[in-house]
Amino acid sequence: MTYIGYMPKAIEKPSKVVKEFREFIDRGNVVEIGVAFVMGATFKTIIDAFAGDGKDNQGILGGILGAIFGGQQPNFNDKGLTLNGSFLPFGTLLSAIINFLLVAFVMFTIVKLYNKFRSAAAASSTNDLLAEIRDELRKSNGTSHS
Repeated sequence: MTYIGYMPKAIEKPSKVVKEFREFIDRGNVVEIGVAFVMGATFKTIIDAFAGDGKDNQGILGGILGAIFGGQQPNFNDKGLTLNGSFLPFGTLLSAIINFLLVAFVMFTIVKLYNKFRSAAAASSTNDLLAEIRDELRKSNGTSHS
């Protein structure tokens, strides 16, 4: 048995693998997911500008809280609890939770508006289609009711 010139079957026919991969990509779902991922990552920068990123940027919300409670932007990063000499940074967790809730609420609102728009468009097109069918049936029966 000689191994010179041996090639696994998956490599022998790369055209089949490439074809299957191309079909997978061409389905559209992968492209839509990619676009959604990029838009979500970009949208997070807007949320970070508003709520802060949990690091140095305290955001507009931090500025508003600072204006209400003493004129300084609060820094939640150094807030936490020391337990047996170990610091537990609850402030960073709080910032992350605020960011998550803001992103989740905005995404929920966008999806809800999108579904409302999509269902309204589908309902009008269904009604139009039914009206066309009705008109065709009346036409074929020789009646003309409005």
